[in-house]
Amino acid sequence: MDGGKDKNDESYVLYQYRSCPFCARVRSYLNGRGVELPERDILRDPAAFRELLAGGGRSTVPCLRIESAAGTRWMYESADIIDYLDSRLA
Repeated sequence: MDGGKDKNDESYVLYQYRSCPFCARVRSYLNGRGVELPERDILRDPAAFRELLAGGGRSTVPCLRIESAAGTRWMYESADIIDYLDSRLA
């Protein structure tokens, strides 16, 4: 997957921060699959934190922003994110 786009014409952005263990779990999954997604560090980037709150309604990370023709979805929970990406990248 290149630039956060998958074969299903979705694009992704991962909202996270480096010391979050659940974020590390998602990053480890991505690294293991050789997948690069754009990442937004909500602790280092105040604009990313505002985007997360405005779009997803929660400040919890990790959060995967999913953009498609149907609109924007915000997915929380590392296991849900991994399961979703695994089904989309298969």
